[in-house]
Amino acid sequence: MTIDEMIERLTDYRDELGGHIEIRLMTQQNWPFENRIEGLASTEEIVLAEDDPDEEHDPDDGEFVYIVEGGQLGYGTKRAWDAAY
Repeated sequence: MTIDEMIERLTDYRDELGGHIEIRLMTQQNWPFENRIEGLASTEEIVLAEDDPDEEHDPDDGEFVYIVEGGQLGYGTKRAWDAAY
């Protein structure tokens, strides 16, 4: 999923449900868990946070934005994968 695709989907949800709805992360399809989201981190931000400032990110590895899990809230549901598009 790209940033533009995610923004489009989130905009649709905001229009339908409102902007106050919490976003959670569903992980592990075979044994689902609900997780809160700690935040976001780009590849560049991760490289800048590394202990070794001389270690550089190889741009050929790609640039990504990660959704960072902030802790398990409880069990999830396998139906989330059926509903996702």
